[in-house]
Amino acid sequence: MRIGIDVGGTNTDAVALDGERVVAWTKTTTTADVLTGVATALAAVVAQVGTAAVEAVVIGTTQFVNAVVEARRLAPVVVIRLATPPQTLEPFTDWPPPLAAAVRARAHVVGGGHQFTGEPLQALDADAVREIVRTAPEGCEFVVSGTFSPVNPDAECEARDLIDRVRPGASVTLSHQIGRLGMLERENAAILNAALRPLAVRVITGFADALADVGLDVPLFLSQNDGTVMNLALARAFPILTIASGPTNSLRGAAFESAETDCIVADVGGTTTDIGLVQGGFPRESAIAIDLAGVRTNFRIPDVVSLGIGGGSLVAQHDGEVSVGPESVGHRLTERALVFGGDTLTLTDVAVAAGLADVGDPALVAHLEAEFTGRVLVHVHERIAEAVERAKLSAAAIPVIAVGGGAFVVGDEMPGVSAVLRPGHAPVANAVGAATANVGAEVDRIYSLAERSRDDVLAEARLRAHERAVEAGAVAGTVRIVDEEDLPLAYLQHTTRVRVRAVGDLGTFVPPREEQLHAAR
Repeated sequence: MRIGIDVGGTNTDAVALDGERVVAWTKTTTTADVLTGVATALAAVVAQVGTAAVEAVVIGTTQFVNAVVEARRLAPVVVIRLATPPQTLEPFTDWPPPLAAAVRARAHVVGGGHQFTGEPLQALDADAVREIVRTAPEGCEFVVSGTFSPVNPDAECEARDLIDRVRPGASVTLSHQIGRLGMLERENAAILNAALRPLAVRVITGFADALADVGLDVPLFLSQNDGTVMNLALARAFPILTIASGPTNSLRGAAFESAETDCIVADVGGTTTDIGLVQGGFPRESAIAIDLAGVRTNFRIPDVVSLGIGGGSLVAQHDGEVSVGPESVGHRLTERALVFGGDTLTLTDVAVAAGLADVGDPALVAHLEAEFTGRVLVHVHERIAEAVERAKLSAAAIPVIAVGGGAFVVGDEMPGVSAVLRPGHAPVANAVGAATANVGAEVDRIYSLAERSRDDVLAEARLRAHERAVEAGAVAGTVRIVDEEDLPLAYLQHTTRVRVRAVGDLGTFVPPREEQLHAAR
């Protein structure tokens, strides 16, 4: 049996999954410190199923994305770019000023890096790297980003070794381990990852403590952006790869609950509606650079359309025109919504008045006219239908799975949709997605075909993806390739970009809690 927990901006949900059956679930309000809400949800589920049958706990959290958006709780970062100095576009170019001020300690460009062929651009300026590290502020994080490091990571690895010799135990993020081709975007992703690392240690330690408090001594995993999970050591090293776990969990959970491997999922929370495409049971990844809190990045993340519509969205009317969101009462829905005795008209109030939801006191919204609630719902249905159309890849009809606490605002019919399905545990589909996650790994690199065949490089990429999945905690005999791309590079003769993704079942080995905490730190 697994327990899945998903922390949203409004609610924290938890489920206990026995095979393919949800045997217990709870939904509680997300607390300001997050950890209290997680502990409450975990305790509620454990009280229903006991501790003996639980084999693992998987958690998806919004703490890391919130830290970036709010520009708070981030560590100072020293960036060392390996390229040809000087550079026209230096590190932190085009960052929002508040976020740059919170993260930037120092930024340097030193000689090093590689060409697009993988050949060295120039020798690494080891003396410059040593001096940078020697004079860097205490307690800072380091990022090393080299030109074309996804093709050849040697220069980044050499710089990391130099940093470790000058400052043993220093925390270093290498850009080739985070992002893809695209120097600035990859570097930006690595910087955000480094800034989140100390917070990740505190968060993971808090989660492990919550398990201990309810008597669980089982493996703890964090769900990541691609619908798989990572162990504590990887989560501590790469927290950026968990930053979109919320919508990913919802997409996976909805597909699992509805038994649809190819579908559109509309997850309606308290503040937003996230809409994404599921293919083969996994979220479709974005193929373009992603804007994260105003910073362009290119690490793997689901392709999701987000609308400022949720159960807590404010509803207003101006000159006969209705508006819904993007402002929301969020986790204060039970304090501020009309049906709970509050003074703010929300989308939940409209749904209760229209008979779509049964929460609070319907008498408190009896004054809302049917004509008004009808116009609000039509407005919401049209906006969701437009977003569904944007998420589709073809004109063919496809099912839509409506999940989340506010799923009742999704219309029963929309153009280009074969059916709108509402699974039995739709309100906690995100936690179901966390509980059902596999272990995965990806290889994304450029290979030369000058002296090797295409079959050889594909075989090598598949083998490395398999090995990485096992290293991440997958059972070796269950690992399988779920996605594979081979894209010849038109601008470079005899060269191809290969991307292979492998997933496998989560192992049930139970390391001692001390080992888990050591990995987290």
